Amino acid sequence: MSFKAGPSGAFAATAKGLSVVVRLTPRAGRDALQGLATLDDGVEAVKAAVRAAPEGGAANAALIRLVAKSVGVAASRVRLERGAASRLKRLVIEGGGLEMAERLRRAD
Repeated sequence: MSFKAGPSGAFAATAKGLSVVVRLTPRAGRDALQGLATLDDGVEAVKAAVRAAPEGGAANAALIRLVAKSVGVAASRVRLERGAASRLKRLVIEGGGLEMAERLRRAD
């Protein structure tokens, strides 16, 4: 999957809310956001790890819950836009703004 890094890197304001590029590691020791990383192809992403296995959408669901909790919104306001079967994902936080981007940027 290919993502283009925008002017704001991992975060972009859209008409739908805040778009966030995430690099997910499933089957980790704990659920956690691990700050920002620049990937080998130059894309900036929020690093995230979840204990769930990437089977039946469990890791994606765990990621959505983790991001929602981290920014203080209901999980129903976070949706997976791209990357259901990839480690590199794009989430949209409905109604998200710069304050949510800052919370994710500082997470670790």
